[in-house]
Amino acid sequence: MTEMVFGSTRVRSGDPILPRWWRTLDKWTLACVVGLFAIGILLGLAASVPLAEKNGLPRFYYVNRQGIFGGVALVVMLVISMMSPRQVRRLGVVIFAVAFLTVVALPVIGTDFGKGATRWLSLGFTSIQPSEFLKPGFVALVAWFMAASQEVGGPPGKSLAAATTFAVVLMLALQPDFGQASLVLFSWGVMYFVAGAPLVYLLAAAGVAGAGGMFAYANSEHFARRINGFLSPEIDPRTQIGYATNAIQEGGFFGVGVGEGSVKWSLPDAHTDFIIAVAAEEYGFIMVLAIILLYATVVARSLVRLTGERDPFARIAGTGLACAFGVQALINMGVAVRLLPAKGMTLPFVSYGGSSIVASAIAMGMLLALTRTRPQGNIADVLGRAGR
Repeated sequence: MTEMVFGSTRVRSGDPILPRWWRTLDKWTLACVVGLFAIGILLGLAASVPLAEKNGLPRFYYVNRQGIFGGVALVVMLVISMMSPRQVRRLGVVIFAVAFLTVVALPVIGTDFGKGATRWLSLGFTSIQPSEFLKPGFVALVAWFMAASQEVGGPPGKSLAAATTFAVVLMLALQPDFGQASLVLFSWGVMYFVAGAPLVYLLAAAGVAGAGGMFAYANSEHFARRINGFLSPEIDPRTQIGYATNAIQEGGFFGVGVGEGSVKWSLPDAHTDFIIAVAAEEYGFIMVLAIILLYATVVARSLVRLTGERDPFARIAGTGLACAFGVQALINMGVAVRLLPAKGMTLPFVSYGGSSIVASAIAMGMLLALTRTRPQGNIADVLGRAGR
C-alpha cells in the first residue's frame, strides 16, 4: 500500500525515538510556546514585584516561582509530546478522573481565598486549581467517546460525551466558575462539530446554553454582578477593569517604557488575569500584537496539520485542544479591553500560576503529540478498500 506523510518529513520506524520525535514535531508551535513563556517571565519581572513587596516577600519571589513552575511545565510538555495518540488518550482519561473527583469534593475540602468562589485546593505550601487540569482531560475523554461512536457497532459516544459535558459544566457552575464552564462547553461544541454533528443539534445546544445563562443571571448574584458591570455604560476607574482599560490606553503604540508603568501598583491581579494590561502599558501595542500572533500561530498551524490526520481521536481531540487554547487567550484579552464580561481566566503560559502553566503544558504536550507527522494511508487506497 502506498503511504504518505502530511508534510515533507518521512517517518522511519527503525529510528531512535528522540530523532524521530524531533523530525515529526511541529517545531513552530513549540517555539511559539517557549516564546509565550519567555514573555510571561519578562512581564512577571514588572507585574509581580509590587505584590511581593506588599506581602513582605523578596522582590522576585513570584518570578522565581514562575520559573520553577515553568521548568516543570516544559519538561511535562516535552514528555507528553513524545506519546502516541493511544497514550495521550489514556493519560487524558486518568487526568480527567482525578480532576473531576477533586472538583466534586471542593465544596468540602476547597477554599476560596476570599474571592467568593471555591475553586482551589490548598496544600499549605501551594494551592491547586483542579478545573485547570480538568480541561485537557475532558477534551481527551470526550474525543475518545466521539471517535468510538464512529466505529461499526461502537458505543453511543456522542450521548456519553454530552452527558459528561453536562456533569462538568454543572460542577463548574456550582463553584461558581462560569468562565471555565463556558470554555468546556465551547470545547465540546467544536469537537461535536468536527465529529459530524448536525447543525440543528449545535443550534439547540446554543439555545440551551443561552437559557442556562439567563437562569444563572436570575439566580446567581456573582454572575449577575459581572454581567451588570459589563453592560454598564460607565467604567468605575477604581475597579480592575477600570485600571486595565486606562493602562491599555496609556500604553499607546510603543508603551510608556520598561518599568515605567503604574497599573501594576493598582491591580491586585496584574500578574495573573490582567497581565496583558501590564504588557500594553509598558511595551505598547507592539507587544500585544506579538502575543496575539504567537497564539494565532499555535492554533492555525495545529488546525492545518490536523486536516491531514485520519485518526478520528487525534483529529477531534487535537481540534478541541487547539481551539480551547486560543479561545482562553481570547477571553483573557477580551476581558482586559472590556469586550467580554470579567471571567477570572489566565493567559496561558504568560500569567503567573502553577496550576495554569502546568495544565497548559499538559494540553500543549497532548496537542504536539497529536499533530506530529505520522504515516497516513493514501486516500485513494482507503477509498479503494471501502469500495471493495
